Amino acid sequence: MPEQSNDYRVVVFGAGGVGKSSLVLRFVKGTFRDTYIPTVEDTYRQVISCDKSVCTLQITDTTGSHQFPAMQRLSISKGHAFILVYSITSKQSLEELKPIYQQVLAIKGSVENIPIMLVGNKSDETMREVETKEGEAQATAWKCAFMETSAKMNYNVKELFQELLNLDKKRNMSLNMSSSKQKRTDKLKGKCSVM
Repeated sequence: MPEQSNDYRVVVFGAGGVGKSSLVLRFVKGTFRDTYIPTVEDTYRQVISCDKSVCTLQITDTTGSHQFPAMQRLSISKGHAFILVYSITSKQSLEELKPIYQQVLAIKGSVENIPIMLVGNKSDETMREVETKEGEAQATAWKCAFMETSAKMNYNVKELFQELLNLDKKRNMSLNMSSSKQKRTDKLKGKCSVM
């Protein structure tokens, strides 16, 4: 399928097992799976409202391993917005985002006008290694937004994607939850509203 110029590309990065695929699948399909299946790269599409028109939110769920550096660079160069996911149960997973952030900075030149969300996933877990304030401090250092989520409990998942779109000041976008892969007609209208 050829890429459309009205595609808005969001790239999801993070270490293996932090819940990248779970966040994306919860958002796009409304589902959650307990089993861990490593991802090489998957792309999902969701129709959204963009500048009083319709465009496609293209979400690239990347691999958690470092085996594919060329794919990672290509995803960064084509991406409009980025979600950097770590697990609140793993301090190491937050550390593994640092080189990815540095690569986004190196390829994009500046992150000043690029929507980036640092996301602490698995907020439903009790064995926390990364406190909320640590995530907030890292987001402040990187000049990006921060949110904690739970794909399992469906906590802050829609809000994550809506907030990411809100960060893009060049476009006026809102989520429209009906996609070609999904029958539900939940809608989020306006820049900040969540139903």
